[in-house]
Amino acid sequence: MIDPLGIVSRVNPQAGAGIRPPQGAAGANFKQELLDEMQKVNEMQQDATQATNELLTGQRDDIEGVMIATQKADSAFRMLLALRNKVVDAYDEVKNIRV
Repeated sequence: MIDPLGIVSRVNPQAGAGIRPPQGAAGANFKQELLDEMQKVNEMQQDATQATNELLTGQRDDIEGVMIATQKADSAFRMLLALRNKVVDAYDEVKNIRV
């Protein structure tokens, strides 16, 4: 699998020399959580596309289910896009801090 966030996996040894994660911190890191959520959104979009194709070919007749799958995929994508925008805003803010 290609890492869509390649910049996150790069490490600058001079910049992060004194930064360490808290001791005893359980759970996945932010990058892994974000990749997992991106995978879920992708699966929702694929399910919505498949449901739409099945409806158009006559293999499925419940338009409500197709509309619900499409709305779920749209909402999930919009939430992921809003998260991305917040992360970019935070990055820009940190980038502008003078040391």
